Amino acid sequence: MEPKGEQEAKDAKGQNEHSEEGKGSPSEEQKEKAKKVADEKTPSPAIQEEEKLFEDEEGSEGYGDEEEEEEVEPIHLEKPPEPVKKKKVKVEKKISENFYYNYEELCALPFVTPDSGIPLDMLSLIHSFGYDCTRRANIQILDSYTLLYIAGNQLVLLNLLMKSQKYLRSTCGGGIGVITVHPNKTYFAVGEKGWKPNMIIYEYPSLRPYRVLRGGTEEAYAFADFNRSGTLIATVGSSPDYMLTVWDWKQEKIVLRSKAFSQDVFRVTFSPENEEQLTTSGSGHIKFWKMALTFTGLKLQGALGRFGKTALTDIEGYVELPDGKVLSGSEWGNLLLWEGGLIKVELCRPGRKNCHNGPINQLVLDEGEVVTVGSDGYIRVWDFETIDTADIVDDTGLLEVEHINELLVGKNVNLNYMVKIHERGEPFWYAQDANGAIWKLDLSFTNVTHDPECLFTFHSGKIEAMCVSPVTYIMATTGLDRSVRVFDFIDNVQLTEMKFKQGGTAMVWAPNVVNPKKGIMVVGFQDGVVRVIELFDPKGLPVVSGRDKGAPAALRLKQAFKPHTTIVTALAYERNGELLATGSNDKTVFFFNVEEKYEPIGFLSVPGPVQALQWSPLSHPESTLLIFCKNGIVVQVPAPDPGNYNAATTYRIKDLPTQYFRFCSIKSRILLEEELERREKVRIEKEKAKQQWIKQQLDEGKTMEEIEFPQEEAVEEEPLPEIYIPETPSPILCGFYSRPGKFWLSLGEYDTGFLFHCAFSRQQGDKEPEARKDEPFAYIHLEDTEDTAIRRIVFCSTGLLMICGMQDGAVRIYALHEKWLSKDNIAGYWSYSMHDNNYGQIQGICPSFDDRFLVTCGADGNIFTYNILSAEEVKKVLKAKVPSPRRGLERERPAEDIEDPTAYSIENAKQKKEHDYIMRIAEQKKSIKRQELSTLREEFQNLLQMNRQLPSHMQLHRAQFELDRRIRAEMDRKTAHKIRLVLKELAWEQEKHRIGLQKVENRFRASLEYDTIVVCAMRSNHRISTYRLLSISEKLYNVSKQSQAAKRRQSKYDHKGKDTDQRTETQKDAKPKFPTQASISEEEVDSEKLQKKGHPHTVASRIVENRMEKLRKIIEKADRAKAKIQQRRNEWDELFKSKPSDDYEDPQDVENIKEAQQNMGDFKLKTATNYKIPEHMRMNADKKTHQLASLEVAIHDKKLEMNKWIVSLRDLKVAIIEEIQCVVQELKKIQSSLHPSKHVPVPPIPQLLPEETPEKQFQYDTEMLMKFKHDLEERARLKDTVPVAPSGEGGGLGGFGGGFYRSPSIKDIETAMRSTSLKSMKIASGTAAQAVKSFEFEAVEPTDLELEIEKRAEIRNIYMQEVLVKRVHELMITFDAELRLLRHQKLKLDIMMKTADLRHITWFQELLLLKNFEKHENILQERVNSLSSEEEEMQHKLNSYLTQIEEKKAEIAKLQEREKILYATFQASLGENNKFANFLTKVLKKRIKRVKKKEVEGEGDEDEESEEESDEESSLESDEEESGSEDEVFDDSVCPKNCDEALFENTLQLREKRLDIEEALVEEKKTVENVRKDYDFLAKKVKVVAASLDAADWELEAYQREKQQRLNELYVVVPLKLHQVEYISNGEIPPDLSQSLVFTNQSLVNLQQRIMVLQEEKLEQRELYKKARQQHKQLIRDRRDMMLKIDRLEEKCNELMMLKFGRLVNLEALQTLSVNTNLEELKMKMMEKEQTHAAELRKWEDKIVDLRQELMMVTQENTDKLKQMNTFCMEKMTLETKLDALQNNLGAEFQGPRKSDIEEKEKLIALVQLQAQEAEVLKEEITLLSRKDGRIFPPSQPGYPQGGMLD
Repeated sequence: MEPKGEQEAKDAKGQNEHSEEGKGSPSEEQKEKAKKVADEKTPSPAIQEEEKLFEDEEGSEGYGDEEEEEEVEPIHLEKPPEPVKKKKVKVEKKISENFYYNYEELCALPFVTPDSGIPLDMLSLIHSFGYDCTRRANIQILDSYTLLYIAGNQLVLLNLLMKSQKYLRSTCGGGIGVITVHPNKTYFAVGEKGWKPNMIIYEYPSLRPYRVLRGGTEEAYAFADFNRSGTLIATVGSSPDYMLTVWDWKQEKIVLRSKAFSQDVFRVTFSPENEEQLTTSGSGHIKFWKMALTFTGLKLQGALGRFGKTALTDIEGYVELPDGKVLSGSEWGNLLLWEGGLIKVELCRPGRKNCHNGPINQLVLDEGEVVTVGSDGYIRVWDFETIDTADIVDDTGLLEVEHINELLVGKNVNLNYMVKIHERGEPFWYAQDANGAIWKLDLSFTNVTHDPECLFTFHSGKIEAMCVSPVTYIMATTGLDRSVRVFDFIDNVQLTEMKFKQGGTAMVWAPNVVNPKKGIMVVGFQDGVVRVIELFDPKGLPVVSGRDKGAPAALRLKQAFKPHTTIVTALAYERNGELLATGSNDKTVFFFNVEEKYEPIGFLSVPGPVQALQWSPLSHPESTLLIFCKNGIVVQVPAPDPGNYNAATTYRIKDLPTQYFRFCSIKSRILLEEELERREKVRIEKEKAKQQWIKQQLDEGKTMEEIEFPQEEAVEEEPLPEIYIPETPSPILCGFYSRPGKFWLSLGEYDTGFLFHCAFSRQQGDKEPEARKDEPFAYIHLEDTEDTAIRRIVFCSTGLLMICGMQDGAVRIYALHEKWLSKDNIAGYWSYSMHDNNYGQIQGICPSFDDRFLVTCGADGNIFTYNILSAEEVKKVLKAKVPSPRRGLERERPAEDIEDPTAYSIENAKQKKEHDYIMRIAEQKKSIKRQELSTLREEFQNLLQMNRQLPSHMQLHRAQFELDRRIRAEMDRKTAHKIRLVLKELAWEQEKHRIGLQKVENRFRASLEYDTIVVCAMRSNHRISTYRLLSISEKLYNVSKQSQAAKRRQSKYDHKGKDTDQRTETQKDAKPKFPTQASISEEEVDSEKLQKKGHPHTVASRIVENRMEKLRKIIEKADRAKAKIQQRRNEWDELFKSKPSDDYEDPQDVENIKEAQQNMGDFKLKTATNYKIPEHMRMNADKKTHQLASLEVAIHDKKLEMNKWIVSLRDLKVAIIEEIQCVVQELKKIQSSLHPSKHVPVPPIPQLLPEETPEKQFQYDTEMLMKFKHDLEERARLKDTVPVAPSGEGGGLGGFGGGFYRSPSIKDIETAMRSTSLKSMKIASGTAAQAVKSFEFEAVEPTDLELEIEKRAEIRNIYMQEVLVKRVHELMITFDAELRLLRHQKLKLDIMMKTADLRHITWFQELLLLKNFEKHENILQERVNSLSSEEEEMQHKLNSYLTQIEEKKAEIAKLQEREKILYATFQASLGENNKFANFLTKVLKKRIKRVKKKEVEGEGDEDEESEEESDEESSLESDEEESGSEDEVFDDSVCPKNCDEALFENTLQLREKRLDIEEALVEEKKTVENVRKDYDFLAKKVKVVAASLDAADWELEAYQREKQQRLNELYVVVPLKLHQVEYISNGEIPPDLSQSLVFTNQSLVNLQQRIMVLQEEKLEQRELYKKARQQHKQLIRDRRDMMLKIDRLEEKCNELMMLKFGRLVNLEALQTLSVNTNLEELKMKMMEKEQTHAAELRKWEDKIVDLRQELMMVTQENTDKLKQMNTFCMEKMTLETKLDALQNNLGAEFQGPRKSDIEEKEKLIALVQLQAQEAEVLKEEITLLSRKDGRIFPPSQPGYPQGGMLD
């Protein structure tokens, strides 16, 4: 192919590249040439694209980043200009639309050993006969006549018109993974397999490679799909990376990629409506993808579908719906509708049938309809709207949907994939059948719809064997699909095929010497059968009507035989064609003599399953068979001579010389030797290099001492390979003879990669084959076969080519120099991958008879034919010839086939026949002996009879017939011994029959509590019988006795009530136990502290005590007022609590209304559509089971009671009969003394009939057993063809019957009883007669007295006779009366039982219906219960939240009250006119930062809460800053001057308390806010749950209504008499009574009476309503008047308060006014201090007076002295005046007032000011006392100035 744009690309310099080379690579010359061409060219865009590195395998990665794209985008195709030293500009380059690759350079070429001379075109593909039908989506359509599918390493384009094929080769030789077609059919993509495989985009119809996508996956492509517009393609890889890649395929650029899943991915598709969405599915998953633009670029985001309650399933097929939903299939055949990553609903067919019986492989949305393709061979069409709007209806998740149309393609069809094409405007579908076919389907479903047309048929799955005709170009194949197919590989057509019951596993074409027509094939099958099949041309047969003359060939079964019990694995004809050998997995090789009909010779057992068979060639002197076993053992046997073996008893050949070879691996030793050799070569090379270097140094003039040797680095060599021999030898794959006794082997597993030359040991010995260890003596190491083994080896006719079929599906041809194989004889090899590299191992490889062609078949289902390069040119046209039929073939009957897989094999049939023959001979001998014994026994009986006929004196005694007693004793001993042996032998049978009898009795009699017992009347035909009653099971009895209230499923009301009770109890337990009275306040505590003061001893203490007493009285008064107020509040609370709410209803009224609703009113009939079933009347299967059990127990009890009466009546009859017998006996005795003329007829004695004692029927005795035995022998004699001598007396042993044995009849028992009684009576009468006779001999004439006595005795006897007869009649009449009475009662009970049976039938039908409804009802009920319990729990939480809120509000109120009290205490402590009030107030209110001891909150707080907290913190900080700015003026840590330190400290303490209270308030408010949020959230949730509960209740009610309607459809039998029918129309009973109702008479009367009662109740209720209405009006008026009165009293109260207090005050607060205990305590302390200070002051005043007196005395003395001194001074002044002339202003310090006077003056001034302040305080106190409006606090006493004292 020469691409059109190739020249353009060459001109652009840089467009082509050399293809990636796999296993098959060109020669060295080709490589060098390709390398040179590649060097001349610039790198292609594909190569540049391949250089991209992909990371982020797990997460999706987009390539939307511009910089990255600029770096990795390919350069322009034109030659770039010369580089200029400028800044590099990144330019995005595009691939030209006209660019194409060269196919010849891309496609993979065969590998040829360099310099081997092997031509590159050694094999050329001619045709592909197979089809890999099990591969997913292996059919595509390019146009209306071209199909595309994968065949191994080839892509086949099949022309439907010309039936021709075109092929495209894979580029890497690793196989092809997937194909897909562009939407406009102009391109198709081929995803390959191998290491870093390519995705090739070909143009159609030119088939030129257009684009090559590289780097999409690691191993293989699993699926690919174009988007709807065709601009993108999505691919997904297989293991191990499962990489999902989205490509811009025209630019060979990856757009997005991500790992799809961790398991196999089957499909990937774009959404047809939204190309940004994809879907993948595979093993146990489905995944939904979308392209999302993130801040890092475009990404692939995948959401894994969650199955939920649905079982996990592999998803083969799915389809995207336009609205985003996805419809997928499942393994069990139902459809799954996905929405939002979840299963919305599971679809099935009506009746819960699966949509398909098996997996759904494909779904297609076509023209508004959904088409599903199933593996069951059906194609079903569904309505799109129905599926798209489907939704779940119950908890099962199933929705029943009916399909529109369906098409059954055919039986045994497994549809895998379909594609659609329009032919001449009409749509057709081409379908891939996994069972080996391609179908053409018409899914128009019209009147002119075409039937499904099968275009091609192929082998399904693995092809097991193949053979080629020895004379013509015909081949035959077989596989596990149970077919044998014949192909003409010249005309490339399938000639014929033949189907069987089992799959074929081996086949061979008979050689020419066997059949002159050359049309015989022998095929082995799975079940061990070997069939001889004849191929012929039917055209050569005589013309017969009905015979198909157009068929090119036909197959006919010639013979079928079964030599093996398992799979036939190998078949081989002997070199002369005289023998056929068959091998099997049953470890046997069977030999047949080849004639017109194959005759078995015998079989040989081998030590392992047979893998292959090969006869020695003609060049060998002897004909031997080489048997290759799978377990590594090779066996050689000579050809058996048919005349030397007698198969009379068995076909086993025992004396055939056998040689064994058990392979022992030498591979590890070979690898070790090769490694040592390699290392030795490396060492030698290093040594040579060293010597050469030394020589160079010496040439340079250096001496050995001057040479500095380089230091060699120590290289750590890898450890040598260890010697390893597998415990189990590697399996033998194939082998062949080399020379006599020598052979080559190819093995798998560990020993892969070598051909081993082996030979049989001459010393075989007696060693077991499994214990041998034989090593090959030579080997060939094959290149590049370490990972792939050789499975098949054949040679061409010349022997110079060894053709190998490989494990990886490649064909390898070794060229040999000579005809024998050796290591040095191999010139090279040619290798080409044809079949699938993963699972396409070659199963058969055969050259044609003339070596012109080669045929291969693989496990991938493909069959390829090749043309082998020949030196001679073929000048004539080749043609295959089908053998002509044999003469007389049309007259032969078809051979009988073996269709039963369990049929006997030849050996088993022989063994069975021999066994049957031995048993038949033994039976004949036994029959002869029995006949002789019978003759002797008859002669002896005749002698005995003759002896009995002789006179008694001539008769011989029986003992005289014994010849010798010892003989008799010995015979008796032997007989006894035999009897013991027989008893031992029959012990098991006896025990078996005994247990069988016991089981039969347990089965049929143990459960029978009462059998039918008939009791007959004695003097009438009346009779009564018991009920045949089975014993009731204990389980049923226990169920019936259980309480009906014990329900298996609680109703929602019970559930609700129980939960309510539990929660009520929980609330009761959880309520805090508050005291009835208020807690003791701080004032009370303080008062108690005050009361604890000691008793007064002084006046001051008495004053304090009086003050304390007053305070106590004040506190008690306040407490009494508080208690009174609290009591009044409690009374008001109780009153308000007792006040009913607006929607309050009296519980008694509620109960009455409920009862009325249930029992009164206009009831709806159960047949009404709006009938609502009450809760207590709802029925389920459990309740109905209880009802049925109770009914059965009641029936049983009634019947049991009646049976007991009847049995007691029978016992009474037995007793009466016995009594009558005694009476009759007495009567006969009496009549014996009376004259016969005076006898009264004796009444007959009633007899018990057999049916009155049925239990005696199951009793047996020896006589019955012997009779039963005799009957059995008679039956056996009639059936047995061999005459058996009749048994004589005592002959044989009695057998044991296997059933019940009949006891002696009642008549026999009664007869025996009567005979016994008669005998006794005869004896008595005989004795009496003898006495009479003796009396008569001595009798004399009686006297008168004696006559009188006799007369009296006669009269007495006559009377007794009448009495006894009357007694008999009375007993009979009484019994008959009892029987008739009981019979009457039983008739009534029969009626009752019949009614009960009818009810039982009805209830059972209802039970069946209820069981059908039970599952869904349980689901609905559980849903209601769960929602109800959830609602109750939520309501309970809401109530708890409300309780918490109320409690927190109370706490907040308490804290606020404490805060008020704190401020009030502070104000009281300040007093009036405190100059530091402002300062202390600021100190109290100042905000300070305190360390909070709280736990760190979690990180899960909401953003809103964190924002609110931050706002609060910021506000607090701002407040603190403001307060800080305000408080900068003062320092609160130091008490100011002249301020009371105690007051300052008290203020600081109060501030701490205030801060504690504020923190507690903040915490409580925050808690309330959080609880309120929770409450609001839960309230919303409660509304949702309540709505769901209502919906569930409605759904349950609807379901109950539906169930009731179904129950109403059941018929209930009600027996009525005509007078009970009152439904009359026109004086007649209407024919249709379906609209009538059935009532009991009492119910009807009650209903009629109820009408009158309801009318009376209606009048009474009206009167009560009038009275209640009037009372209601009166109460409204009274309430209005009361409200007016309350308003007036409130106004009057307010006026009085204004008059008295001047303002409105709280009277309760006024009543509870008390003292401040803290303040009073401080006052008490202050008074005590004042008293103490006053006493001290008095002491000091006394001291002052004394000191003043002393001072006066001293002052007086001082005055005198002063006066004297003054005189002296005056004198001195006069004297010193003169002296002071020189000094001025002497004595200035004595000028001015005295300091003490100044201080005194200041004290007085302070005292005056203090008195003025006290006067002002007294004035204010007087004013306050006049108002009486609150507490009175004394003014604070200022401290005295330090260092001063007042007088």
